[in-house]
Amino acid sequence: MPVNLRAPDPKDLHAVAGLRIGTAMAGVRKANRRDIVVFVLDEGAAAAGVFTSNRFCAAPVQLCREHLAGQGGSAVRALVVNTGNANAGTGADGLARARRTCASLAAHLGLQARQVLPFSTGVIMEVLPVERIEAGLPGALAALRPADGAAWAEAAEGIMTTDTLPKAASRRIAIGGKPVHVSGISKGAGMIRPDMATMLGFVATDAVIAPTLLQPLLREVADRSFNRISIDGDMSTNDSFILMATQKAGHAPITSLDSAEGQALRAAVTEVAEQLAQAIVRDGEGATKFITVRVQGGRTVTECRQAAYAIAHSPLVKTAFFASDPNLGRILAAVGYAGIADLDQGRIDLFLDDVHVVREGGRHADYREEMGQRVMKQSEITIRVDLHRGGSEALVWTCDLSHDYVSINADYRS
Repeated sequence: MPVNLRAPDPKDLHAVAGLRIGTAMAGVRKANRRDIVVFVLDEGAAAAGVFTSNRFCAAPVQLCREHLAGQGGSAVRALVVNTGNANAGTGADGLARARRTCASLAAHLGLQARQVLPFSTGVIMEVLPVERIEAGLPGALAALRPADGAAWAEAAEGIMTTDTLPKAASRRIAIGGKPVHVSGISKGAGMIRPDMATMLGFVATDAVIAPTLLQPLLREVADRSFNRISIDGDMSTNDSFILMATQKAGHAPITSLDSAEGQALRAAVTEVAEQLAQAIVRDGEGATKFITVRVQGGRTVTECRQAAYAIAHSPLVKTAFFASDPNLGRILAAVGYAGIADLDQGRIDLFLDDVHVVREGGRHADYREEMGQRVMKQSEITIRVDLHRGGSEALVWTCDLSHDYVSINADYRS
C-alpha cells in the first residue's frame, strides 16, 4: 500500500486555460483501461523538456529531443502519451513508429508532425503497437476537454503502469493581481533514480512567461524535485519531464526568474513538482516507509549528494528499514563508499529523526537499539548525516525495499 498517499480529488486540481486533455482506451497492452492521453495546447503556448540521461534512451525520448531542438518549445502544440509499451530497445523500427504516432495525431489536428511530442512508458524491448494507438486517437480527441480537475485526474490515471494510485497536484497563486494556476501529473513506482527527473511528469501553467525562461526554470525545478528521488537505483530509458506555459493568465509577462513574479512562479511550480516526486516514492513498488535522507556539513553539494544517493540506493539499508532492524552500520558503510576520498570518519554524526545514533564516527554513548527501532517502525523517517567538513547539504527522498518489490517486478510481464 502507498505510504500516506491518496488518489487526487478532482476538486483540488485547478484548471489551466489554453490546454485541453483527452484520454482513451486503446488496448495498447491491456483492455478496458485508459492508456492514451493527449494534451492539446492553444497557439501561443510554449513548452520545455528534460529527459533521461540513460544512453539507451527510448525512441520517443529521441524524437522529443529532436522536435524541441529543431524549433524550440514555442512551436509545440500537442503531446501524446501511451502506457503499456515503452518503445525502448526497439531500434530504427521503434523510431519510425514514434514518428508515425506524431504524424497521425498531427493529421487529426491540422498540425505538422514536428509540433507533436510523443511519450511512452511500459515494457522495454517490445514492438510499439502503433496501429492500436492510431485507432485510439479519435476517441481521445473526441474526449478533449478543458484542462479542469476531472481532466487532470483522468490523465493521471491514463499514464499509470505499476502505480497503485494516480498522482496529481495543483497550486494557485496571484501575479499582478491575476490568478495563476499550476497543475501537473506524474507516474512512476519502479525503475526510479536521480539524474534527470522521473518516469513521466507533465506540469502546465497559465502564467505569462518569456518562452526562453521555461528551460532554465524546468531544469532548476527538476533538480529540486524529481532529481531527488530514488526507489531502486535503476534509471529508466523513458524519463521525461515537461513544463507547458499557455500564457493565458492575463498578467504582464515574466521576463526574469529573479523578479518577484518569477520567484513566485518558480515556487509554485517547484511545490507541484516536489509533491509529484514525493508521491512517486510514496507509491514505490512494495514501499511501506517514506524516508528522507539529509546529508549536511559537506564541502560541496556534489559530495553531499554522493553520500545521500549511496544511502538511498543501498539494498542493505533499504531492507533494514523494511524490517525495522536498527542495523545502522549499513548507513555508515554507504557513506564510506560514496566516493568522498578524504572523508574523516571520526567527524561523522548520524541521526534517525531525533535520535542521535553516531557521534564523531562511533556509537553515541546514550544510544540504545530500542531507540532506533522506535523510529524505524514509523511510516515516515528522516536519516540525517552530518559530515562536519563544510556548509553544503543535499536532500534525497527514498523508500524501503520489501518482499513485494521482488514479486511485483518478477511478475511484471505476466
